[in-house]
Amino acid sequence: MRITKYIHSCLLFELDGQQILFDPGKFSFNEGLVKPEVFKDVSVVLITHDHPDHLDVEALQKIVALRQAVIVSNREVAAKLKAHGLTVQIHEEGPLDLGAFQLLAIPVQHEAILDSPLPQMTAWLVNGKVLNPADSFAGNLLQFAGIELLVLPVTAPFLTELVVADFALKMRPRQILPVHDGYLKPFFVQQRYENYGPYFEKQGIVFHRLGEPGDAITLA
Repeated sequence: MRITKYIHSCLLFELDGQQILFDPGKFSFNEGLVKPEVFKDVSVVLITHDHPDHLDVEALQKIVALRQAVIVSNREVAAKLKAHGLTVQIHEEGPLDLGAFQLLAIPVQHEAILDSPLPQMTAWLVNGKVLNPADSFAGNLLQFAGIELLVLPVTAPFLTELVVADFALKMRPRQILPVHDGYLKPFFVQQRYENYGPYFEKQGIVFHRLGEPGDAITLA
């Protein structure tokens, strides 16, 4: 399984010739560093919640048009996208068979922010190996402690590095893929990685420094 990061929380998963995409948000496309055409072979797009850094409607319309990709999300996202002429397959909880990808949807609460009410949000487990918690460190995610790879928000208005470290150590993953850092200058992203990396590596956790658009890792 190959996982490629395209800025912030936009992740492309590839396995056995199939591609699925998580959260193509505005930070991925704002500066032209990533183009929607990169995702021409994506068959399914999963949107965790309705925040612009996870959902760029204009980019999503272009991605879907490339090969009629299916959008999977929750009712709140579906209602928004309906107004833009996009149809959503609603899946909010439980298993989802996507061929090479066997997913599990987990309803979670967004971490506290000034915005009210908080958006409806879904975390995803991919092939029993990768947990994408979206913008949540909710307690119900601890059932997946010991996961192979944790997709981990490392910068956000709703967290500090101590909160990040606490959640990660409770989850005890073998590996961490840092996300939610697309609004930072590249030099500060690297500085954050140089802070987190040695800390987690001392705990026996591999920390993948995916700082450039298109950086990727491969899971066996």
